[in-house]
Amino acid sequence: MIHRRTFCKALAASPVLATPMLLRSAFADEVSSIVLISQTGLPYLPMMVMEHFKLIEKHAEKLGVASLKPEFKSMGGTQSLIDALLSGQMNFGVTGVPGLAVLWDKTAGTPNEVRALSAVQSMPFMLVTNRETIKTIKDFNEHDKIAVPSVKTSSQAICLQMAAAKEWGQDQYAKLDPLTITRPHPDATTSVMSKATEVNSHYSVAPFYYYELATPGVNNVLKSYDTLGGPATNGVMLMTKKFRDANPKVTSAVYAALSEAEDFINKTPGEAAQIYIKAANEKRSSQAEMTKFIADPDNVWTTTPQQTMTFANFMHKVGTMKRQPSSWKDLYMPESHELKGA
Repeated sequence: MIHRRTFCKALAASPVLATPMLLRSAFADEVSSIVLISQTGLPYLPMMVMEHFKLIEKHAEKLGVASLKPEFKSMGGTQSLIDALLSGQMNFGVTGVPGLAVLWDKTAGTPNEVRALSAVQSMPFMLVTNRETIKTIKDFNEHDKIAVPSVKTSSQAICLQMAAAKEWGQDQYAKLDPLTITRPHPDATTSVMSKATEVNSHYSVAPFYYYELATPGVNNVLKSYDTLGGPATNGVMLMTKKFRDANPKVTSAVYAALSEAEDFINKTPGEAAQIYIKAANEKRSSQAEMTKFIADPDNVWTTTPQQTMTFANFMHKVGTMKRQPSSWKDLYMPESHELKGA
């Protein structure tokens, strides 16, 4: 894992981020190819829909950027995505609001300022455990291991800190940090369901928590919406301001494609379920079951940011962020400023 000091030095010194990230077309002012990175799970369904229907290519052509070639890749965790950004291996990537907040905090006002194009969806996290005596976070002890996508920096890690602060006081926000361990969601799910490893708990995302909670002996300890006070953005579309300024048409095409993907999921969850099952090579769920997951009222398929400042204010208060944004718009590109975000 990259520590904050190492991260800052790498970001400031990165020669890749100081120059165009991909070759430009000889016949256009904007890039001819882009790389988009996501992770594993239902939160990344909009990316799968975009790829399936070639929505970026469609909207790019409408804007006069012919033959744009998007490449969709998947990585296992928050830190992998940050590494991809630092090394110039991606143009757009889906991460949580805390990851966005840390990157914005370190780059605001520089040529390589990082912001989000928009939200990707709002979905809850579920803290589940296979230890039946754990009913609330007060029941965890030093023998427990809680899997999160990335310790200290992932949305789940920050939500756990917020829950600890509510339970034991602001100065005890990191009380549960020593129990967290970095694991990709699929690996953590297998551990919790099998009870075969040291990882007995998982701050999980859909569809994994549906499978975990259907397993005998596994129960829910905490829902992120309870800690945050309602629906909150699970993923945002990360990018640099420099790329957006140099490639406004490509940026607009990605935003339009994402918006169309959200609309498709909301209107046709059954067809979206088929796309997810194929793209994720899903073996556990039928189309009917996956449709039910997608249509769960807790899952809000939208580009509108929610609870950005809840995360940012907490992170600033505990020192994870030095800068405090004046509003959620500081962390997002102008394309989404028209939305009624929060």
